[in-house]
Amino acid sequence: MCTCIVSVPTSRLSTQEAILYTNTPPSLHDPLASSQAKLVQNAFITLKVSLIIGTFLTSIHPISSLLVNKSKKEAYRGKDMGSKDYDSSRKPSYQHAATRSKIKILLLLVLTNALSIFLFSGSGSAFGVKFWRYAPSVHVWDSEKLMLELNTTRARLSDSQSQLSALHNQLSTANSLLETLIADTKRFDQDSNNKQTGMWAREPSEELKLAMGPHKLPLGFTPNLGSDELFPTLGQACHKFQDELEKYLDYPVGGVCFSDDIFAQRLMLKGCEPLPRRRCKPPTPAGYVEPHPYPESLWSIPADTSITWDPYTCKNYACLVDRGNHPGSYDCKDCFNLFGREKDRWMRETSELDYSIDGVLELKPKGTIRIGLDIGGGSGTFAARMSERNITIVTTSMNFDGPFNSFIASRGLISMHLSVAHRLPFFDNTLDIVHSMHVLSNWIPDVMLEFTLYDIYRVLRPGGLFWLDHFFCIGTQLNSTYVPIFERIGFKQIRWNAGRKLDRGIEMNEWYLSALLEKPIS
Repeated sequence: MCTCIVSVPTSRLSTQEAILYTNTPPSLHDPLASSQAKLVQNAFITLKVSLIIGTFLTSIHPISSLLVNKSKKEAYRGKDMGSKDYDSSRKPSYQHAATRSKIKILLLLVLTNALSIFLFSGSGSAFGVKFWRYAPSVHVWDSEKLMLELNTTRARLSDSQSQLSALHNQLSTANSLLETLIADTKRFDQDSNNKQTGMWAREPSEELKLAMGPHKLPLGFTPNLGSDELFPTLGQACHKFQDELEKYLDYPVGGVCFSDDIFAQRLMLKGCEPLPRRRCKPPTPAGYVEPHPYPESLWSIPADTSITWDPYTCKNYACLVDRGNHPGSYDCKDCFNLFGREKDRWMRETSELDYSIDGVLELKPKGTIRIGLDIGGGSGTFAARMSERNITIVTTSMNFDGPFNSFIASRGLISMHLSVAHRLPFFDNTLDIVHSMHVLSNWIPDVMLEFTLYDIYRVLRPGGLFWLDHFFCIGTQLNSTYVPIFERIGFKQIRWNAGRKLDRGIEMNEWYLSALLEKPIS
């Protein structure tokens, strides 16, 4: 018996994959591997044929052996029956039969192997014999054709390697470009984060990020802004007080704001002005009633239910009105008593320092003083007196342990919760008059005071008046510091009066300055 052994690279293909591969037309394979595929196909087909033949021969051999053994048994049975002549005459026949069977098996094996080689070597095509359309073949005798295919395969493989090398270079280039793009993207994101977090001690809260922006414009770039994004205003010192600012912005979105008026005002005075906008609603006073009608409202105390009293020491207006009768230091201590000193303020000139409203208005043609500003106007009495003369005055005020802004508004006047450090929210050359009493004094740093005075000069129209009312300073400061500042700004002096402040003794050398200054027309 002959055993055929075929070596197959099983690490590349499983039996099922090889069978599927051999049943696939060569035109569907990779042309670069066609010859290798044919060899694999032929190997597996030869293996299949050999397995079939081996199985067939294995099944034939036991049958032939069984026939020989049966013949032997019959011969021995005859021998047992006493027929010696029979045994001696039949024994060579049995041996010849066994030999013929083995020869037949050997011839059958040789014939089937030869037939397999004939069919799968491609020689059958020379005689017009074809198994199937895509039958694989091994060129046993046509070595030149096999060498040609091997050379072709080698050439294609070399070309494939060149293409693979070029593809590898392209992939390397693409990978480098992708890494550069990722790095640029990260750098852009970092720059964007630095715009928001660069000045902050840590990553701002989400509400703070929204409050400080920037925000993209829905319609894109606009020439009016010169940009495609909008920055909400935020005081430049806010980043120094991140904890307080995030507390200020910690509220239920769409709900009621916490009662934090004094907390918010303290942030403003620290330089976090303007404060960012919020997405909550201020609490509504319980039992709110309508204000008094104008002009009665100018000299009426509003109802206690017109405001919320949580931030203040006093819990009603009666307490505020009576505050001037008790010891203690308060800002504008008697300002809420409209029937005390407030009633007579600016009505007459009682000294060189106390100018009257009518006396100032007489310096200008009638009707030319129409709109103006009162910086640090307390409870709004200056604006009330000017309102009686058909002059509109905007009053800035802070709520130092009292509802000054609410009280001004209840009188039918315009109030602005604005510190002295804030840039005046008016356009250039628009106001007829600016007044300030007590607020502009030596407690303000010199440089900051100079910026403030220049800002006042900016908003006044040519010919407009700046009424400086009781500016406080030390005697040595007046001529050495403040007079030069006013001269640098360029105001024209209409009235200039200085006088001692004697309530704490002459030895304190404290002075007041009242002045009426005009912005030159040319």
